[in-house]
Amino acid sequence: MTHFLGTHQNKLDGKGRVSVPAPFRAALRALDERGAGALVLRPAHTHPCIEAWPEAAFHALAGPLDRLDLFSDAHDDLAAALYADAYPVETDKEGRIVLPDPLISHAGLGEGVVFMGLGRIFQIWEPQAAARRRAEARERARARGVTLPAASA
Repeated sequence: MTHFLGTHQNKLDGKGRVSVPAPFRAALRALDERGAGALVLRPAHTHPCIEAWPEAAFHALAGPLDRLDLFSDAHDDLAAALYADAYPVETDKEGRIVLPDPLISHAGLGEGVVFMGLGRIFQIWEPQAAARRRAEARERARARGVTLPAASA
């Protein structure tokens, strides 16, 4: 399985374009049978950042959502949270994407942006907020004693 790993910094230009880090572009190509680098961008609902989902992984969210009653408040709320502010994008020939203005505003982005790998997705952050998030996550994991079960061979 291909993962998005590491933390990478880049610059956002005046047109809202930013280059996706080369290791992330390679992972996207491996995940996208068309090789287009298709992503779905959406505002994270728990942090001030942008979530970047490979297209297939984002569409896989429909399965669990479809198990909820179609006319329930839970379904409507979750569908609105996932889909209403989602933006499909593809990398251009230089490996750039255009970040929509509402997402730039949600994440509080300026000229510098940080791409933070989270395994199956990545996030785009304002640099100082990203540093705080990584430090807080490490501290909470340490304080909670969070570990993973041993892998079976």
